[in-house]
Amino acid sequence: MDADLSNYRKSYEKGELSLELSPDNPLELFKSWFHEVDAHFPEDETNAMTISTIGTDGFPKNRVVLLKRFTYEGFIFYTNYNSEKGKAIAHNPNVCLSFFWHGAERQIIIKGVAEKIAGSLSDGYFESRPRGSQLGAAVSDQSEVIPDREYLENKLKALEKQYEGQEIPRPEFWGGYIIKPVEMEFWQGRPNRLHDRIRYHLESDYSWTKNRLSP
Repeated sequence: MDADLSNYRKSYEKGELSLELSPDNPLELFKSWFHEVDAHFPEDETNAMTISTIGTDGFPKNRVVLLKRFTYEGFIFYTNYNSEKGKAIAHNPNVCLSFFWHGAERQIIIKGVAEKIAGSLSDGYFESRPRGSQLGAAVSDQSEVIPDREYLENKLKALEKQYEGQEIPRPEFWGGYIIKPVEMEFWQGRPNRLHDRIRYHLESDYSWTKNRLSP
């Protein structure tokens, strides 16, 4: 198979990013960009982000997860702690997040350190989920090999029967991580591939330095 993509071209012309006008704290800029994209580009799933981990086999791996909360401390998502990504984080908590919002021609790349959040916070979020999602979390031994789809359906039916008329407890193997950023890069597409790139770096005193990068 041979596909020549050398003639694919797009001119990015929807915005600009100024070092002088960008805030001192990158979380402020993230918040501003997130809400702008959410309001003006509904075709984008704004909270969809790629998380990259280094697996126990030494290889990096990317997958898309959903951001569920962000604060000045970091970015929170939920998953199965025994999954491939959970095992990778336990082995090496240094991860990378990326958001690409094609409608706004914007990208954010975040290097950070992953930590499990408090069990009480995971409990609160789990209780807020639809019942079907709660059951799905309990059913799935995420990333494990299974014989077929019927195996999952049968486990789901058994759990539905087990918890009929009862609250579903959060499985101990399921919960949240917070990614605490140490570096954040904001990318705004510009014409002629001369894109705007602003990188923030966390210093030892928890202040941020920022610099413009060449595209």
